[in-house]
Amino acid sequence: MTALPIIILILMIAGAIVAVETKNMLSAVIAAGVVGFGVSVLFLFLRAPDIAITQVIVEVLSLIILIRVTTNTDNEAIEKRIDNFANITGLIFVGLFIAFCVWAFVDMTPFGNPLMRVSQHYLSAGLKETGAANIVAAVILDYRAYDTLGEAVVIFTSILGAFVILRKHGKKKLVEKDTEEIGIPE
Repeated sequence: MTALPIIILILMIAGAIVAVETKNMLSAVIAAGVVGFGVSVLFLFLRAPDIAITQVIVEVLSLIILIRVTTNTDNEAIEKRIDNFANITGLIFVGLFIAFCVWAFVDMTPFGNPLMRVSQHYLSAGLKETGAANIVAAVILDYRAYDTLGEAVVIFTSILGAFVILRKHGKKKLVEKDTEEIGIPE
């Protein structure tokens, strides 16, 4: 293991400690975001860009929802002061994330030269073994079905959570709705 993933792990541990120990909710949300983006950078180092992209999407959606909830509950503390340290720290983390992404993509194997030889088996025997109409469907639905299902569940759950948290009105009680529609006095 090289030194850079170890540094990222240390930053993730520090972010987790800050998220647990801080009293300010917005700081806890930002620290949890640092941990999530660290996970996505580690996925890039492990040569799993599809999982890294999914992690970034889920992380961004989660941070947007959590920051909205946090600012609705503690809006006065955010409006009273602008924290330059938090802004500079945020810019540094965004810059480091972009630098790690560029470095990971430059270090990837060139297109057409696979790192693993499993793809050769998929291409040569995939259609015979699965009976699929095309090789993409064979890989997604037969060879990597659990992985595809897991990614779909993660994205569906994050979207469902966004809808639940961001809705404007809560549910009405069923009894009130029934009596209003029929016109029966309570």
